[in-house]
Amino acid sequence: MLHFGFSYVGFIFLLMLFIPNFYWTKNKPQNYDIYVKNENKILLYLERTGEVLVCGIALIFSDFNLRPLNIWSVWLVLAFIAMIGYECYWVRYFKSEKSMKDFYSSFCGVSVAGATLPVLAFLFLGIYGCNLFMIIAVTILGIGHIGIHLGHRKEVYLSQKKSVLIRLLRGVILFVLVLIFVVISVTIGAKNYHWIMHSVKSENGIEEEGYIELGGQEQYYVMRGEDRSNPVIIWIHGGPASPDTMETFYFSNYLKENYTVVAWNQRGCGRTYFKNKDKDPDNDTATFQQIQEDLDELVDYTRERLGQDKVIIVGHSFGTMVGSKYAITHPEKVSKYIGVGQMGALGSDLYAYNDALEKAVEQGADTTEIEQALSVYLKDPTVENMLAIRSLADLYHQVPMTRNYILDAYISPYMGVDDIRWYLLQLNLEKFVRLNSSLFDYINEEDVYDYGTEFQIPVGFISGSCDWITPVDRTKDYYDAIEAPNKQMELIEGWGHTVPQENPEEFARVLMDLIDDLSK
Repeated sequence: MLHFGFSYVGFIFLLMLFIPNFYWTKNKPQNYDIYVKNENKILLYLERTGEVLVCGIALIFSDFNLRPLNIWSVWLVLAFIAMIGYECYWVRYFKSEKSMKDFYSSFCGVSVAGATLPVLAFLFLGIYGCNLFMIIAVTILGIGHIGIHLGHRKEVYLSQKKSVLIRLLRGVILFVLVLIFVVISVTIGAKNYHWIMHSVKSENGIEEEGYIELGGQEQYYVMRGEDRSNPVIIWIHGGPASPDTMETFYFSNYLKENYTVVAWNQRGCGRTYFKNKDKDPDNDTATFQQIQEDLDELVDYTRERLGQDKVIIVGHSFGTMVGSKYAITHPEKVSKYIGVGQMGALGSDLYAYNDALEKAVEQGADTTEIEQALSVYLKDPTVENMLAIRSLADLYHQVPMTRNYILDAYISPYMGVDDIRWYLLQLNLEKFVRLNSSLFDYINEEDVYDYGTEFQIPVGFISGSCDWITPVDRTKDYYDAIEAPNKQMELIEGWGHTVPQENPEEFARVLMDLIDDLSK
């Protein structure tokens, strides 16, 4: 978003706007000049200001140009439909007797269509390009341009007022449309703000997103850094199948001066899933071993593209299983391995349950519900039943430092429609687990000890001190068991499992300090 460059789509829209207007100057409706004298000066000023802004913005942002088809393309289609409707309105007018009533008669149910349709077209174009500047400019134009012509229309059509019911219905519809407009505008505005404040601006930097082929699939990635020659961090998200690429924007803001951060949606989830859904609808290829192979290709691609001999692997939660195995098996490509919320031995949820049960007994609480949940889980160890005992155990594992980061994800410049689609898909837990059954089976049967405990590279762990998803004590046990040229474990006091998302600045600081210490 907000990429400067010539917009041929904006140019086409302006041609469609101005050509009929030039022709209209020689075919004005009778007595039009009389009505012009009554125009509100404030509305006229807003109209002129909006015209200048819209024309300039339409030409200088390349985000309005055609992109690969996605759900945002709907807004571009709507914009073109509005402009085509605008052209049809003029055809009808030019074929008429060119009276004021002809000029202001409704077209396809749209009042003052000659003013409303182009305003809508450029509004939809602004939404398509995620450009708040266009939306603001169109708002200014719309208030002035549509306001002036609605005034003229009232002078031409001196009809009686509509019934109360019709006016009420119009008011409700208008309120809903305004509400939608405000939500869209605020969302785009927040995304634009973050982009303007934190996008990579150096000539030798890199900031891009897209798809690269890994293991025969097009997989989504984001790459950010102010200097391509800086060390590379490859971030491996957790889950399984819970991509957080859009959220890496926040902690990478504090890393990009010194590192290039690469994040990607693993096979079978998020944007990668939807990109490959037609050829792998059931996620048959989404296995742990295949993710290892995909990661290896991503590492090779990154090393070659950025001219790096080795990369730093940073895994979070389930990503620590992916990352630790890769670091052990590919020391020739990895300079350091960092596990964030490092997974340890199997049975983390049972470990957390036993601790919670002990605390409940100490407090004299009724333990019937939590014990029943465990009984159900032991008989049927599904993800659903695991989450049930986890939620009950969480009552006794309160995290003092928390922050809702969902809004951050929503207004991230890298949040896309497919990210929202995947989030909604995860709400259907049965389908989500079925799509990723191979990975869930894997984490129920394997743990990081199965890869061996000898690392040939420096190893660091970062945990929230109140992490009970990957319990700190289990992480410490694994830390004590591993052998590495240099190793270090850091706790971020008061925070839980998702500290990279909840406190990105503190997490980035601890990560950079840890990397520096491991380099000594």
